[in-house]
Amino acid sequence: MTDKRTDKPKPNPVVLPDDACPTCGATMRVQKSTLGLPINGEEILVPDAPHLGCPTCGEVVLRLEDAQRLREAAIAQYRTAHRLFAGHEIRALRDHHGLTQGELAQLLRLGANTLSRWESGRNVQSASMDVLLHLLRDVPGTLEYLRRQVA
Repeated sequence: MTDKRTDKPKPNPVVLPDDACPTCGATMRVQKSTLGLPINGEEILVPDAPHLGCPTCGEVVLRLEDAQRLREAAIAQYRTAHRLFAGHEIRALRDHHGLTQGELAQLLRLGANTLSRWESGRNVQSASMDVLLHLLRDVPGTLEYLRRQVA
């Protein structure tokens, strides 16, 4: 097989096994260590995060499920550190007011899927949005005020 641009033979691609290090080719091992992930511009360190690690060169590879768990743990840690509503608390607040995700998103002037991401733990609300959520919970008349602003 040749490269049509140069008429030179194409090199045979090297196919590495699934557990091979992409940097040096050594067999990677499942490990747990502290990994960092930026959440809202802040580096959050998650202890005991599972991943593949190369014993030869130190390369770290996250499998899809490892990356998802790392992100969820980092978001939960961020919410706790900054005293933000957890996803289940946002859902309970919304249910208390009898609102759908779409209705609350419209009142807060958010994208349609934003509340779904907050409630499921895939994303975290900003501190300013969390203040609005606290106002909805703690200050009577806030829901009516927001409804008048959207109308």
